[in-house]
Amino acid sequence: MTTLQRQASVATVIACAACYVLYAMAGTPKPFAEWHWMDVVAEGGMSLLALTWCMIVLASRPDGRVTRLLAGGLACIMLGSWADCMDEFYRIDKAAMWDNALEMLVPVGMFVLTAGLYYWRHEQENLNQHLKKRERLFRDHRAFDRVTQLADARYLRAQLKRQREEGPCALALLDIDGFYRVNREFGQAEGDRVLQAVSHMLLLNLRNDDLLCRYAGDRFAVLMPGLAERDADEAARHLCRMVGAMRHHVADRRVDLSLRHSCAEAQGEPDALLADLCRRMDAA
Repeated sequence: MTTLQRQASVATVIACAACYVLYAMAGTPKPFAEWHWMDVVAEGGMSLLALTWCMIVLASRPDGRVTRLLAGGLACIMLGSWADCMDEFYRIDKAAMWDNALEMLVPVGMFVLTAGLYYWRHEQENLNQHLKKRERLFRDHRAFDRVTQLADARYLRAQLKRQREEGPCALALLDIDGFYRVNREFGQAEGDRVLQAVSHMLLLNLRNDDLLCRYAGDRFAVLMPGLAERDADEAARHLCRMVGAMRHHVADRRVDLSLRHSCAEAQGEPDALLADLCRRMDAA
C-alpha cells in the first residue's frame, strides 16, 4: 500500500466514523420497522463502490493532479452517500441543515470527478501521441537487432528520412573503443554481453523521445529530436561518461569500457550523413 493509499484509508475511516457519531449524537434512532432496506442497500452500496473505485485509482495511478481529482471526487461521493445512508437509521430535525450539506457532497464529488476525467482525457491524448511515435518501431519486428534488441541500421535510415519532415533533429554515433579485443580474448558470447550491457546503460540515460539503434558491429546511433548539434554533442559526452563509469566483469577480470562519438544535425540523405559521421569518428 502506498503512502497516498494509507493516508486516504485513514482519512476515510475518520470521516465515516465522525459522520456516524454526528448522526448518533444529533439524531433520534428510527425504529427497525421504519428502515427502508432498498434505500439502505442502494445508498450504502454506492458508498462502498465509490470507496472501492477510489482505492483502485490510488493503487493504479501515480500521484498527481489527475489522480487526486479522481480520488477526491470519488471520496466526496462516498462520504455523501454514507451520510445519506445514515438518514435511514436516524431521524434528524428538519430545521437542521447540516445533514443536507453532507448529502450535497455527492454532486460536489461528481463535479470534482468530472474535472478529473477532463484532465485525464488530455493526459491520455498526450500519451497516445507519444505511443504513435513509438508504435512504428514495434510494428516491424524485422527492424530489431538480435543481440541488443535495438532497432537496426535499416530502421535508423527510415527514421532519418521521416524526421526531416517532422522538425530539427541531431544524430550521434557512438563506438566502443577496442571492442575487437573483447571478442579476441573472451569470445563472441562475452562480446555480445558487452554490447547488451552498453545498450542498457545508454537506454537508461536517454530521453523518452530519443531513438537508440545498433548501427553496425560495436557502433550505436542515437537520434535526438529537437536538439541542435551542440546540445547533442553534450548529451553524447554524458553517455560516454556513463559507459566509462561501468564496472563490467568477465569471469574475475574487470573490462574497462569507453566510447568515442561524433555528432551532426540530421540533414541531407541518411547514407551520406552516416558515412560522414563514420569518417569523422574513424579520424578521431
